[in-house]
Amino acid sequence: MRAFLALLRARNIEFFRDRSALAWSFLFPMLMIIGCAIAFSKPDPAVFRIGLHGDIAALQKREWLRPDYLEKISFDHLETAQQRVQHHQIDLLISIEGTASDGSRYWSNPESKRSQALLQLLGTPLATEFHAATLHGRPVRYVDWVMPGVLGMNMMFGALFGVGYVIVRYRQNGVLKRLQATPVKPLEFIAAQLVSRLWIVAGVNLTIFIACKFLLNLLVLGSLALMLLIFVAGALAMISLGLLIASRTASEEFAGGLLNLATWPMMFLSEVWFSLDNAPVWLQRAADLMPLTHVVKAARAVMIEGAGFNDISGHLLVLLITTVVCMAAAARLFRWHTVK
Repeated sequence: MRAFLALLRARNIEFFRDRSALAWSFLFPMLMIIGCAIAFSKPDPAVFRIGLHGDIAALQKREWLRPDYLEKISFDHLETAQQRVQHHQIDLLISIEGTASDGSRYWSNPESKRSQALLQLLGTPLATEFHAATLHGRPVRYVDWVMPGVLGMNMMFGALFGVGYVIVRYRQNGVLKRLQATPVKPLEFIAAQLVSRLWIVAGVNLTIFIACKFLLNLLVLGSLALMLLIFVAGALAMISLGLLIASRTASEEFAGGLLNLATWPMMFLSEVWFSLDNAPVWLQRAADLMPLTHVVKAARAVMIEGAGFNDISGHLLVLLITTVVCMAAAARLFRWHTVK
């Protein structure tokens, strides 16, 4: 018991002397509370979801669109909104483009019971003010929608923690100090770590994807080769970010704090589990700065929308830039020895 108490006391003293880890232990829960309060502060979800396009201000003035049971989602691109109707993700789409009456239309999905129920509910005002159109499409199951996010999240944790903790442990154990005496350059060491982790992360995610494709009959309308390209580009970006975080970090606890600081916002804001359609615009813009957002959006577009290379090239470009910037910064900031 004496030995146990001595070790317990020593570990507690070690933790409280590590000011970075101590501060993070209190800071992280507060950030989680603030993040959840911002993202989930809205009241109970509405019964129906209506997409609005074009002159949003004119649409929102209509009395029959104001009830609380109608959730209104604004769309900048008509094609994106129409795809949501096809996939049963919104129940109705209403658009006003220009001043001509021909520009006032609404789209419903005759294969969606919710869409048909909403048409009956809105009734005469909708039919008299707008021209009717229909969009057909099979519903996207939640498992089809969420699978790209699950794969991206698994890749994120495998890349960031798999690289970050290893390098910090090397630095603590003196392995990097020994490598410093060799002709190995920081960029060579970092590149080797990146490639080593890349094939592991990509291989694991590819195996999970193929197994789920056959076991769950996942909806995959696009190219499987393009899906592999997305996962490779995403893994490179995530691993590079992990290398940057671990480039100077000496404490495993502090490294864990930094890695959590990078992963948790992405897990909540990159549309892994839920859509940010109704979130504040500034929050959506912040999510676009995160590499996981582009992995999830690109993979989801290929899987459930049949997107091609040109459609997701913007997401791939962001991932490529993230990789180059993080790799260059990691090589520049990297230190073999322990930073006091």
